[in-house]
Amino acid sequence: MEGVNTVTNISVQKIWSILEEVCDPEVPVLSVIDLGVVREVKVASVSEEDDVEVVITPTYSGCPAMDVIRMNIHMVLLLHGYKNVQITTVLSPAWTTDWMTEAGKHKLKAYGIAPPNPKQQVCNTHLFAEDEAVQCPHCNSYNTRRISEFGSTACKSLYQCNDCQEPFDYFKCH
Repeated sequence: MEGVNTVTNISVQKIWSILEEVCDPEVPVLSVIDLGVVREVKVASVSEEDDVEVVITPTYSGCPAMDVIRMNIHMVLLLHGYKNVQITTVLSPAWTTDWMTEAGKHKLKAYGIAPPNPKQQVCNTHLFAEDEAVQCPHCNSYNTRRISEFGSTACKSLYQCNDCQEPFDYFKCH
């Protein structure tokens, strides 16, 4: 494209920083950066305005929150003066909990949602609840049991701690 200059990394880093302001509507303590749904940010200058493309991958291909996330990304970038914004959704490779930040996992636990288990533990949707040790975010006990495969959203399961008796969501590993 003639007349297009790729902008420096400073502009891309600024947009990544701005995107920290966009929260997941289902888990408002997580930003879209914490969640790992933002895959790439591209910035190019055409004349005096920047063209911005944000590439996102949904946690689930049918995730109802993605429309709100897409709109919120667009709105926050408009508020920061970016007028030419494109949000691109890519489904492959599929999102994985490995893309969540460690800070995001700590925020989940502090919010009362058990974060996905560490990578060294087996994450398999075909396992029974007894096969996966899920730590209670309230008392840190592993003496927990799955009550339902689905919690408050499709990406979470409902658990209960056998020690403190508190119910909690577990952000499913996938």
